[in-house]
Amino acid sequence: MAAKGVIAATDGSEESLRAVEWAAREAVLRRDALRIVSVPTLLPRMSPGPAGRQTVAAVLEQATARALASATQRAAQTDPDLAVTTEMLTGSPAQALLKAAADASLLVVGSRGAGGFTAMILGSVSRYLAIRAPCPVVVAREETKAVQREVVVGIRDPDQSAAALRFGFQEATLRNARLMAVHTWAWSLPSSESVGTLTPQERAIMDGSDIRAYAAARLKSVLATCHENYPGVQAGWEIVHAHPARVLIAASGRADLVVLGRHAAGSDIGSITYPVVSHAHGPVAIVPGE
Repeated sequence: MAAKGVIAATDGSEESLRAVEWAAREAVLRRDALRIVSVPTLLPRMSPGPAGRQTVAAVLEQATARALASATQRAAQTDPDLAVTTEMLTGSPAQALLKAAADASLLVVGSRGAGGFTAMILGSVSRYLAIRAPCPVVVAREETKAVQREVVVGIRDPDQSAAALRFGFQEATLRNARLMAVHTWAWSLPSSESVGTLTPQERAIMDGSDIRAYAAARLKSVLATCHENYPGVQAGWEIVHAHPARVLIAASGRADLVVLGRHAAGSDIGSITYPVVSHAHGPVAIVPGE
């Protein structure tokens, strides 16, 4: 089944409208359609009795319709010629969005919002989507219109990063941007007393020389393979001895997009992806593996 455009989730909050704006610009770059979706959802403190359920449902549907209308207007401000459709989903936000993403090329959500999307980054909805969505998920955080002309791809294992790198190259091509692959590693080096007892080979391993050499060789290889399909993209790589999340959060301040791979469907979002998505200074894409 062919992927059907870019999906943006909204609840009418300013954060979700910024996500819609980002998704609209992405759809324009892709020459694709934009589908804006929303879910009428009770706030946690709202639990109407049987007599009030029909009235509350009507109010929620009206609020959702207004949210979709506002989002459509925001998308039109990006490009009046962009093909936009809207849809009011049913069910829980997590399940409804997961179902909607089944035939999407990209799902874009805001960092937090009102109603069903409240605190998405720190709550269960975003974790659920990041772990299970069949398509790349972009969390639009602190979005601005500034163009940096750089896409950063976080590389944990060069041999298992094909999907994330391919997505990064595609995004770099769309933006006429350079691509920077960043591999990080972090552990405490031994004390000077301990180093004196190590062999030269052990010292090379502990101080990172062998790690850097191996990672550099693998990065060069995988980047060369990707570059054959995207020859117009200027690509480079960095190997940094520091905590991966800190490096990628810092990189998000200078990049148009940070791309992270998801290696196993149904697994935890991880100690790197979760803090990056929660604290990044710009949009972060989470790409399912192959």
